[in-house]
Amino acid sequence: MLEWVGKIGPSTMAVATRILDSNHHPEQGFRSCLGLIRLTNEYTAERVEAAAQRALLVNACTYQSVKSILKNNLDGQPVEQPADSTPPIDHPNLRGADYYAGGGANPLQ
Repeated sequence: MLEWVGKIGPSTMAVATRILDSNHHPEQGFRSCLGLIRLTNEYTAERVEAAAQRALLVNACTYQSVKSILKNNLDGQPVEQPADSTPPIDHPNLRGADYYAGGGANPLQ
């Protein structure tokens, strides 16, 4: 099965591997893998491979995700990467580490 899917491309093979690994019994993922192969009847192998690559980037490794990416023409668009780190929130109502370490005053006492 993986050799057959691998003919489309390495990203498609990686999606198929994740599908098979996500089930307790790999046989349960065979239909999804066959679905990936059938997508090449409607779309080019290059588009299916690009959609699989996008699915891997957004961690949505299912047949339905790949099919949706293709249907919505998202395989040609760049994936927006989330920011590495968000700045800390500065607000007067936030309690700092001292409060939770026992250094803060309890307003109810």
